[in-house]
Amino acid sequence: MIRKVVVPAAGLGTRLLPATKEMPKEMLPIVSVGTNGTLCLKPMLHAVFEQLYSEGFREFAFIVGRGKRAIEDYFSPDYNFIEYLKSKNKDGLAKELQDFYEKIKNSTIVFINQPVPAGFGDAVHKASVFTQNEPFLLHAGDDLILSQNRNHLKRLLNAFKKYDADAVFLIEKVENPQKYGVINGREVSPGILEVSEVIEKPKKPPSRLAIVAVYIFQPVIHRAIEKTRPDENGEVQLTDALQLLIDWQCKVYAIELQDNEKRIDIGTAENYIKMLRTIL
Repeated sequence: MIRKVVVPAAGLGTRLLPATKEMPKEMLPIVSVGTNGTLCLKPMLHAVFEQLYSEGFREFAFIVGRGKRAIEDYFSPDYNFIEYLKSKNKDGLAKELQDFYEKIKNSTIVFINQPVPAGFGDAVHKASVFTQNEPFLLHAGDDLILSQNRNHLKRLLNAFKKYDADAVFLIEKVENPQKYGVINGREVSPGILEVSEVIEKPKKPPSRLAIVAVYIFQPVIHRAIEKTRPDENGEVQLTDALQLLIDWQCKVYAIELQDNEKRIDIGTAENYIKMLRTIL
């Protein structure tokens, strides 16, 4: 059973400046449906947490960096504010927050600092003190998949167990694969590929199948990250560590998103606009 979740949220969000100068991009609002069925605004990270909580996860490590105090504050219940809302007859909003705080109360949440933005792989490795010798789910804080009954997570968990995998992750077909980490592999079952190659932002992509930042790893990923050299920008890329797993003959699989599943990515202003159009 996978118990632990690592959520990297330490990126600088430079592609969303100036909004992200003081506000972490993972805390930018998305349109969601509240507990009473009406539309509301939630930070992306709130929605990611609730989705994982609904799938049964209760142990979370958020990887944060400088200027990310807003994340820690948001995930610290403020019961005085709930009483204030009730005093203003805003019972619906009070209940929304109360339900969220109950989920936090029922969870173990730790915050791990990545003092220098040294890449996604480095952020993941910072969580080794939390994951230790257990497999774990890794979910980017600025990505959200919408699927019926969280089917994408169920397929990911099932494939990890069925294939006794060292790594599994989600993929989707994209129009411009040069902007993403891209995989090559052979289909072993409908929508499931055994991965033979992973390339970050390739000039000549081997496919249109791009990695979505939702993974499950065995602890061996930490050893692979330790062996991964920083790129020309001094950052340790998780895709390079994935390729190292493949080179070590580890079992790596990719699960393709289905047509009725939608990826919500707020990493750029263009994607943020797409998010609003998708949900509305």
